[in-house]
Amino acid sequence: MTRRSLTLVAAGGSAALLIGAFIFQALGYLPCQMCLWQRWPHGGAILAGGLAILTGARLFIALGGLSALITGGIGVFHAGVEQHWWPGPSSCTSSGGLSGLSGSDLLSMDGPKLILCDEISWQFLWLSMPAWNAVFSLLLVAVWIAAWRTRAV
Repeated sequence: MTRRSLTLVAAGGSAALLIGAFIFQALGYLPCQMCLWQRWPHGGAILAGGLAILTGARLFIALGGLSALITGGIGVFHAGVEQHWWPGPSSCTSSGGLSGLSGSDLLSMDGPKLILCDEISWQFLWLSMPAWNAVFSLLLVAVWIAAWRTRAV
């Protein structure tokens, strides 16, 4: 494969993962704070891929790979938080408490729904959404590396 086609696959993979996240959200699986953190690097990878294709600069391929690595790392961390292997941010885990909410916030039916980062909302083959994001993102890192190593054509 050419550098361009590998870059398209890598950036397209991030686009597919990001679209998938929005589809799950539309189906009612609201994202927690850490889920949202995982989306931003995919956007960066898509942008880097587009710039790499437009300019031919390997710098953007490296940035795309770094973005995929970052979202994969966040996915691994988030999956570990869901499994209670390590603590997550107190702002979005059940151990964080509800100190920022008033009694009326807790009783309100109109307020925002609290989505906890340490609860698994969906899983397939024993892996949660953040775990799947990590698996696919780390595979995309390999594609970015292949694009980096391939001769420009």
